[in-house]
Amino acid sequence: MTLIAIFFPFLSFLFRGRIITAVICLLLQITLIGWIPAAVWALISLQNARADKRTESLIRAVNEK
Repeated sequence: MTLIAIFFPFLSFLFRGRIITAVICLLLQITLIGWIPAAVWALISLQNARADKRTESLIRAVNEK
């Protein structure tokens, strides 16, 4: 998924169900200069989503005890 976020940033958002964000990212990605910010944006968003999942699983684990 990280490689997709680098080479096709809009697909990274699209696969995670963020359609409007994917369209905005695609518009940014169309320009050559906008490709780097779009890739960075997709990578940061992907890392935040992974961190949110880890946090939710930790909260569930604590609540089960």
